[in-house]
Amino acid sequence: MKVLQVAAEVYPLVKTGGLADVVGALPQALSAQGAEVRLLLPGLPAVLRGIEGLSEVVSLGPMFGAGRVRLLRGQLAGVQAVYVVDAPFLYERPGNPYLGADGLEWADNLQRFALLGWVAAHVAAGELDPDWKPQVMHAHDWHAAMSCAYLAARPVRDVATVFTVHNLAFHGLFEPTDFFLLGLPGRFMAPSALEFHGHFSFIKAGLKFATRVTTVSPTYAREIRTPEYGSGLDGVIRARGNEVSGILNGVDPQVWDPTADPELPARYSADELAGKAQCKARLQQALGLLPEADAPLFGVVSRLTSQKGLDLVLEALPDLLAQGAQFAVQGTGDAALEGAFRQAMAQHPGRVAVRLGYDEAFAHQLIAGADAMLVPSRFEPCGLTQLYALRYGTVPIVRRVGGLADTVVDANEDTLARDVATGFQFGPATADALDRTLQRAVLAYRQSAQWQQLVRRGMAQNFSWEPVAQQYLALYKEAIAAL
Repeated sequence: MKVLQVAAEVYPLVKTGGLADVVGALPQALSAQGAEVRLLLPGLPAVLRGIEGLSEVVSLGPMFGAGRVRLLRGQLAGVQAVYVVDAPFLYERPGNPYLGADGLEWADNLQRFALLGWVAAHVAAGELDPDWKPQVMHAHDWHAAMSCAYLAARPVRDVATVFTVHNLAFHGLFEPTDFFLLGLPGRFMAPSALEFHGHFSFIKAGLKFATRVTTVSPTYAREIRTPEYGSGLDGVIRARGNEVSGILNGVDPQVWDPTADPELPARYSADELAGKAQCKARLQQALGLLPEADAPLFGVVSRLTSQKGLDLVLEALPDLLAQGAQFAVQGTGDAALEGAFRQAMAQHPGRVAVRLGYDEAFAHQLIAGADAMLVPSRFEPCGLTQLYALRYGTVPIVRRVGGLADTVVDANEDTLARDVATGFQFGPATADALDRTLQRAVLAYRQSAQWQQLVRRGMAQNFSWEPVAQQYLALYKEAIAAL
């Protein structure tokens, strides 16, 4: 089966979140199952540097405000080929692929990601590379969603499309006066197409026009059908019926493996956990935390936003520290949250540590060195941090939503007796609910045998990409049959 994957970022070249991890791993997993996979990316500086052997497929001339656009093709490990949309005027910018240095979205994001979608649709239609035509085009999140609309606007009926929602909160909304920049027929600026409350929405292009729609966990696929989690698009999603499904993300065992991770000061396994204690000691030293081996160390690796529930962590933090715990956070985001965590560190020297910014290597070290990992999100399509934590023997504490509910089994009398518990869940998005759950976690930590049971059961979980790839291949076949 020939599959074109379309996305704005890919690990290890460009990463702002879990999307890059998925796009970095899924094509390789599909290839291992026998699919012929090619990837299409925007020509961001890191992409152009990281793709080997780039050569021109076709010159497209001036488009979407760029004076020169080319389609290039090159190589990336684990993928048969990578297409790159080379448009220096739109993509040759430093830093974040979506935001400027001022933290605001690039003013021409409409053109930047409409171009990505336009090129994807024409590659899928077999019009840009005469040597290759996919059976399935798989677009990821709003940045690639317009590919589904551009393909729907053409008389192409032999390419199935799959659109994956990684986070429905980000719509890709633009002003109606700019609709003409898309080059689409006027009928697409209607409620039955892209129009959304007076604007037009890129993500709606995927939701409306893809042959099949997926999310990154079964629970999130159910949640986004409701007004609470549907971000105003729940009616559109309900209208798709059983054409919307959830497939849980996986973990790349080549990147996340405590027995071989080059970023760790010591390696370890479920059968030999001494290395994890060494990782904790080194983490405490690196962060200026007190060298207390017996103090439970709770960690956070996250974007610092209210969606991630980190305001709840701040409210619950004094009680957690009063129980003798330590706390470490790595992340960046909302300035008020960054300031509040810095203030907490100043008030509790040696017990609270804050590392602002994102460092992939240090994220590995924090996840390995912490005893527990907090993921208290208000909503969470899948979540990868809790999966990394499980693999590294770091007990996750999560809110019972989305992929968090699908991947962590709450520790209670029954689940502990059956030896299936892997962490702790809480329900309401309140500091009190989190506080009670943190108390349960500290109590379990003080009972060494129970904590070791949670650690080892978590490390025994299998979240590899192989079964995930098999589910996607089955979905692709279903989408092709639906044409």
